[in-house]
Amino acid sequence: DDEPAVGMAFSRILREHDVSVLTSVKDALDLMASGKQFDVIFSDLMMPQMTGIDFYQELTRRSPKDAGRVVFVTGGAFTPAATAFLDQVGNERIEKPFTPKAVREMVQRFLK
Repeated sequence: DDEPAVGMAFSRILREHDVSVLTSVKDALDLMASGKQFDVIFSDLMMPQMTGIDFYQELTRRSPKDAGRVVFVTGGAFTPAATAFLDQVGNERIEKPFTPKAVREMVQRFLK
């Protein structure tokens, strides 16, 4: 997420997990390219410079298995292109404002 406060919220909610928080799609792609493995990847859908859509498309090109682990965090303000994208991909999504329970339950689905 491009908002540091959202990343901090995820860190607090998932404090019993190893959480990496980044505010840039480029930094996230670089981390993924380093070989670090993740059970679930939360990505804001609408961000400046590179969107969650851009992130997903590049991750799909680089590592399709990891692209399937992306959960889109949405604030409800969609462009027609974003709506079409979400309808097209089968990835999970979670709406802002999210609850700690919803985030934990989402992570548990990926850990099973």
